[in-house]
Amino acid sequence: MKLDRDTMIQYCNEFSKNTLMQTLNIEYIDAGEDFLVARMPVNSSVHQPMGLLHGGASVALAESVGSTASHFFINTKEQEIRGIEISANHLKAVRDGFVFGTARIIHKGRTLHLWEIKITDEAGNLVSLCKLTNIVLTKEKK
Repeated sequence: MKLDRDTMIQYCNEFSKNTLMQTLNIEYIDAGEDFLVARMPVNSSVHQPMGLLHGGASVALAESVGSTASHFFINTKEQEIRGIEISANHLKAVRDGFVFGTARIIHKGRTLHLWEIKITDEAGNLVSLCKLTNIVLTKEKK
């Protein structure tokens, strides 16, 4: 799917309505040919009991931005994306503000997409480093 930057961002934000992405207030803010960026607020709704960003929320951001980015490499009328593996290394704690997930394609195959997702804080510090593998499936006819 070839779209300009603003159309890509609008598509991603519309695509996320009534989903976990909306629940976590994930907003797509930048896009290009091989990357997608989203931000998520860090507040009590994504904290773990010690008042820090929950690792699961970071992983949800990473999978959301990486899976959504794969849509730009497929025919969305005939194909769909499923995340099949994700790994995350959490490197820095965050208590408030925003975190940013930037997904960059590492491998774009016909059936598998491999993404690196860097989650950073507002100062650009690396918070988590994630790797996501997506599979491209043919949509089932209903």
